[in-house]
Amino acid sequence: MARAGILLMTVLVAAVPAMAQEHQHAAMDHSQMEHGALPPSEPPSEPPSDWAADAVYDPAAMAAARHRLFASTSGHPAHLVLFEQLEWRPGAGSDGFSWDAKAWYGGDLDRIAIRSEGETDLDGATEQAEAQLLWSHAISPYFNLETGVRQDFQSGPSRSHAALGIAGTLPYWVELESALFLSHKGEATARLQLHHDMRLTQSLILQPGAEMNLSAQDMPALGIGSGISDIELGLRLRYAVRPRFAPYLGVNWQRKLGGSARHARRAGEHASAAHLVAGVRFWF
Repeated sequence: MARAGILLMTVLVAAVPAMAQEHQHAAMDHSQMEHGALPPSEPPSEPPSDWAADAVYDPAAMAAARHRLFASTSGHPAHLVLFEQLEWRPGAGSDGFSWDAKAWYGGDLDRIAIRSEGETDLDGATEQAEAQLLWSHAISPYFNLETGVRQDFQSGPSRSHAALGIAGTLPYWVELESALFLSHKGEATARLQLHHDMRLTQSLILQPGAEMNLSAQDMPALGIGSGISDIELGLRLRYAVRPRFAPYLGVNWQRKLGGSARHARRAGEHASAAHLVAGVRFWF
């Protein structure tokens, strides 16, 4: 079961861009038919080569100016820091704090990306936390190939991982993040994350999300069993005071499965937990 789960994840990572590309081509063909465009079998017409400014100014001077303009704008580096989730999770025993953040710097094709997510109690005990340093390369208009390293930070045994994944946008604007990890001890794991912004009004957005983790082997020291180790489902309703700043309320449910659930019960922990959450999403 464990190997089958990792194999399924690998196939998904490899197949997603092709699926999205086929969907995109189908959507473009349908749109062309609706608007009376030429059938796909006929070659498209050549783009216009005339420039209105050439009729007024020296064409050679305008060509040089356009060359400088394109050189200065194409591949111009940009950056983004996004806290997708920064939230408080009240609990029966002790309240918790959770975050999911990312940042990147680079151009349209290549970027350096940093990701971090984790959970901690307000008394300072870290349940789980991680940071990733990745190189992101565009492999299609909607998908990036990501490779790099991941470091875990927690009170128990920690791991360093090599990471390889696909991130991008599926049809209907579903955001995907998928990755395979190989730890320095030879342990193979995988992760799949999906979320979708449903805009109810201009400022009110409902975001369902899901995450699934898989492991190729049993890791008792980390409390992780083989196969599908855990799943997480969330539903958050946020209000965008400004596009860059949006507080939200929601509910989050986590469930450990199989060997992970058995390890949790042996340690005196619950295999599942549900929380009301309150937080803020912001970027700059």
